[in-house]
Amino acid sequence: MGSAGPRRGAGKRAYGVAATTRKRRRLATVASLYRYPIKGLSAVSLREINVTPEAGVPLDRAFALAHGSAQFDPLNPEWQPPASFFQLKRDERLAMLQTSYDAASGVLTVLRDGRRVARGNLDQTAGRMVLEQFFDAWLKPAGRGRPKLLRAAGHGFSDAPEPLVSLIGNASIKDLERVVGRPVDPLRFRANLYLDGLPAWAEFAWVGRRVRIGGATLVIVERIVRCAATNVDPATGARDLNLPGALQRAYGHTELGVYGRVVAAGRIAPGDAVEL
Repeated sequence: MGSAGPRRGAGKRAYGVAATTRKRRRLATVASLYRYPIKGLSAVSLREINVTPEAGVPLDRAFALAHGSAQFDPLNPEWQPPASFFQLKRDERLAMLQTSYDAASGVLTVLRDGRRVARGNLDQTAGRMVLEQFFDAWLKPAGRGRPKLLRAAGHGFSDAPEPLVSLIGNASIKDLERVVGRPVDPLRFRANLYLDGLPAWAEFAWVGRRVRIGGATLVIVERIVRCAATNVDPATGARDLNLPGALQRAYGHTELGVYGRVVAAGRIAPGDAVEL
């Protein structure tokens, strides 16, 4: 548990010099891609994505399950804080569901242990009502009002006020596994891109720099602070770890992964190179 893992600023000292010895060099490889069509619900594995400036990953957090008391105008959408929504941090029962969203038809299918328990078209009022009734019964949100499924064209319900792409080096997760003494499912961190080939925590040194990933270019803007949502096992819904606490004790911070802002559009797929 007594790792000397990176503290703030250490990543730049450890990795920055080597990273600037060439104008551009391959640092890592994209291992996997994900998006989360509905905030707080299950991941969708992707074969490729096309990212654009000011938009991030298409259909990522395009929908949200909001508290009944939440105020939201789809014609004039504004960023809402995470507390406005049902989320794993408080509602771990969401992790017990598997969801499948068909963008072409607008249909969301909800499964429990492989069996369909709800289905509705998110583009239609009647379909949303069916799904909202299911989530109301599933979550039993006493005092927070009946869940509402929200969407607004071109708007994403991310934790950050602007659309960003989240990246994590798999080696950083492996180092955290060493600290907690057990496997840690990478999907606990709900990232868009998972990367292979980096030393643990090396992605922290990218903050403020441009990174080319496949055909796209991103500026890495900040580290990602982790909350209690990561304590929930995405496969079982069990709240079985304290990962922010483990990060704080071992490394002196609660951060894992980084956010990137897309500055040049392009395609990203597993196997693509990551270059500074």
